[in-house]
Amino acid sequence: MQATLMPKARTLGFALAALIFLADQASKYYILAVLRLDEAGLLTLSPFVDLVLVWNRGISYGLFQQHADWGRYLLTFLAIGASVGFAVWLWRTTRILPALAIGLVAGGALGNGVDRIFRGAVVDFVLLHWGEWRWYVFNLADVAIVAAVALLLYDSWLGKAQSVNTPTEKEPSR
Repeated sequence: MQATLMPKARTLGFALAALIFLADQASKYYILAVLRLDEAGLLTLSPFVDLVLVWNRGISYGLFQQHADWGRYLLTFLAIGASVGFAVWLWRTTRILPALAIGLVAGGALGNGVDRIFRGAVVDFVLLHWGEWRWYVFNLADVAIVAAVALLLYDSWLGKAQSVNTPTEKEPSR
């Protein structure tokens, strides 16, 4: 049974990675080329969601900003290396939930990595806020990565619960 699930899990994971990558790049194209958010400035979508262009030259939450070329290349190399690592992990995965999670994170990492290669920085544009409180500006790739982490944590918890409730192998009768 597990051998037949592996290709299905793998296929779903790679398909989801491709879908996330394409949706992420399409959303960034729309923000830059159609909405021209760099010229428009801030676009308010609702009382708690704005679109605003931020060029993230760092990693998550804008940490470790890299303005020199060597920093950009280092972060690009790390993103590509992570994507390759996720692809290997996905290839070896036999279960659906981890495959979907790995597909989400791989597609997100690849989307942000491509930004670094071709744009020099990651395009972030969604700003959540409530009153004076502001969240960091993010993109679809970031959403996919956060969702992947949540799925992997859930799977880790679910896997432990299943292993506790799964009966052990029967002892041979005497």
